[in-house]
Amino acid sequence: MRKIGNLILQRLALGLVTLFLVSLVIFLAAELLPGDIAEAMLGQSATPETLASLRLELGLDQPAYIRYMHWLGGAVTGDFGKSLATGRPISELLHPRLENTFFLATYSIVLAVPLAIGLGVLTALLRNTLPDRLLNGVALTAISFPEFFVAYILICALAQTGIFPSMTRLTPGGGLGGYLYSAFLPALTLTMVVTAHMMRMTRAAIINLLALPYIEMAWLKGMTSSRVIVIHALPNALAPIITVVAINIAYLITGVVIVEVVFVYPGLGQLMVDSVSRRDMPVVQSIALIFAATYVLINLLADVLSILTNPRLLHTK
Repeated sequence: MRKIGNLILQRLALGLVTLFLVSLVIFLAAELLPGDIAEAMLGQSATPETLASLRLELGLDQPAYIRYMHWLGGAVTGDFGKSLATGRPISELLHPRLENTFFLATYSIVLAVPLAIGLGVLTALLRNTLPDRLLNGVALTAISFPEFFVAYILICALAQTGIFPSMTRLTPGGGLGGYLYSAFLPALTLTMVVTAHMMRMTRAAIINLLALPYIEMAWLKGMTSSRVIVIHALPNALAPIITVVAINIAYLITGVVIVEVVFVYPGLGQLMVDSVSRRDMPVVQSIALIFAATYVLINLLADVLSILTNPRLLHTK
């Protein structure tokens, strides 16, 4: 347990350093963008006095490193400042959008993870057969298609026929059933994109284990295929499976921008695109930092779970 505690502290320290560097990159990227935010807000007809007053109000007259420290300190406490476009606190804008994005990601995870692991185990058992080749072909095809292409194919197939809506409307009071129905197409798009990666990793991990001596001994003892997979193979394959599942879960939360734009889904990705078009950089910076923190946290959890399922990873050779 002490080694696991030390490992968690090391990973947490590394994650904090990573987040600090990412926050620095995010801030510098916004600083290096061409144009003047104050002039973009007031228009080209603004007077120099008005521009100077707005820059003073926004703190743009201060050096960049001071503004960065103020922004980072506020972000740590949950205060991201105010939106330049609406004047509202950014935390108020982010809260409902964050809930919607996590709902979509959870919806996709519930669909994708059991499907991917089940298909991975099935193709491992049926390797080099026709069903295995067909499923792997479909998986490779799904991997090669970008998200927006899959989204538009589903819109043509399921939305234009009236089965599901092409634009997501999460109306308050609609109930869980209404949310699941309205968000089905974006969730299905993300499921199709990430299932192939997880399925192929699960298949590879199971096939590697099936060639080991203790698995062959289990076959020779007359155990059924399901018992060999569930009791002997799958527990020892959890470490690589957890890693690839965590990577895809992080992608579902942080990489939903394109899917949210296609389906007009009211999440963080759509808010980020709208904020970029309005040059509302504080909102863009806040969303980028949230995405980075989520990605780091999920990878930290994946490392810990991988080691808990395979304690041999604690001991270096």
